[in-house]
Amino acid sequence: MNQVHGPAYNSLDFSIFKRFRTTETTNLEFRAEFFNFLNHPNFGTSLADSNYNDKTFGIINNSLGTGRQTQFALKWYF
Repeated sequence: MNQVHGPAYNSLDFSIFKRFRTTETTNLEFRAEFFNFLNHPNFGTSLADSNYNDKTFGIINNSLGTGRQTQFALKWYF
């Protein structure tokens, strides 16, 4: 059983929506979405593989997740 805990995983997703009325029956929506907004590095565990030896114990050599990603969208409701 693995009794060693790795680093915490932190990721903050954030989104902003704004709807503009273009006519009486149509709307235009602007959307901005941010994934891993604070661009926090997330490190993997030191025991990622099944080779438990003294040379690699406690060494973190990988990361989890992705860096900051941003996407924008413009949507027209009719």
